[in-house]
Amino acid sequence: MAHPDSTYVQVIGAGRPAMLRHQHALQQGRLAVRRSIRSLFASACLALSATTSSACVDSVVLVHGNAGSPADFDNTYVELRARNYSDAQILRPNWGSKTCPACNDHNGSEEAPVASALSLALATSCTGKIDVIGHSMGVTLAAREILALGLSARVDSFVGIAGAYRGLLSCGVYPFHVPTSTCGSNGLSITSPLLNSLYAKRLATREYSIKSYIDEIVCSTGTCLVYGTHASSIAGENASYTLPYYHYQLLWFTPALQANLVN
Repeated sequence: MAHPDSTYVQVIGAGRPAMLRHQHALQQGRLAVRRSIRSLFASACLALSATTSSACVDSVVLVHGNAGSPADFDNTYVELRARNYSDAQILRPNWGSKTCPACNDHNGSEEAPVASALSLALATSCTGKIDVIGHSMGVTLAAREILALGLSARVDSFVGIAGAYRGLLSCGVYPFHVPTSTCGSNGLSITSPLLNSLYAKRLATREYSIKSYIDEIVCSTGTCLVYGTHASSIAGENASYTLPYYHYQLLWFTPALQANLVN
């Protein structure tokens, strides 16, 4: 005699393989979802890491020349932005008189904007270091502020473009100099107290100059040499680049080179 529950047992027994297959499918589905989530998470982490890494660069301070303006560095700014620098990582202080170039020197009101920019750049730099690029009188003004603030150990790269690091022959030789602020004791006359205070002092881990032998400002007397060395060359520099450009062209035509030197 058949067991009264035999039909039930048979039905249940017949359905068990299908139920097991369903459970297996569910388990495989859950595993696939977990794998997908892990893969997405890993990809997101890699993307975030890459973004963070590319964005974390030294802040850069761009210091214009005598009677110039921050806009003089527009080409450099565009190049740096194209290399993933944010606007906040590029500082362009605006210093000095725009109508009286001969009134500007490296002391007092000219210093404050540059010193503030250097300090702000350091305070906000994600690397803890900064890079500095100066043009013309901005080279020596930036150098003066780096030393005055004791920042040379925190400046990774210093680039001097068409600067008068060794002085301007057109200013004369101190103390027999042209009687203007720009050429005085805090100015660019050869062997001035200012220039003597900068000479051979380390400004950064890496130092570069960009210069020309047709620079109409640095070489206005017919020679670019000061005691046998180009006036724009920085003592102890890592490298110097000589190009066939005029004074402002050295700044405007070299944005890629400038960006390479601070990377």
